[in-house]
Amino acid sequence: MSTIQVPSEDRQEVVLYALSLLDVNYQFGGANPEAGLDCSGLVYFIYKNALGVKLPHNAAEIARLSRPVERQNLQAGDLVFFNTLGRPYSHVGVYIGDNKFVHAPSSKGHIKVESLNSPWFAARFEGGRSLMATN
Repeated sequence: MSTIQVPSEDRQEVVLYALSLLDVNYQFGGANPEAGLDCSGLVYFIYKNALGVKLPHNAAEIARLSRPVERQNLQAGDLVFFNTLGRPYSHVGVYIGDNKFVHAPSSKGHIKVESLNSPWFAARFEGGRSLMATN
């Protein structure tokens, strides 16, 4: 499968949908808010429901379908990836601007906003990627 590109004017829709899921419980393998969401389930759910784009429920596969974006060029609606399990692209979040992203952190947690500048995430940052078409 090649990269996916959605219209860049859909960025705001992605961010608004991500923010609407704040405080939803984390659930490993979860793909809907009622049962809970994991990180890739969150991205899958947002893109499917906000834009009608079906993505894999796997952070590394989502990374493979997207194009790289330098950190300083990240825009709202882009994706940010982290190495949290000792393997590349094992965690994903939705960038919302101002060095912040929405993600589903871990068991016993809930969807929340974090900073790319926090020491824990900064040390594990793998890179930004985008599913948005370039203008």
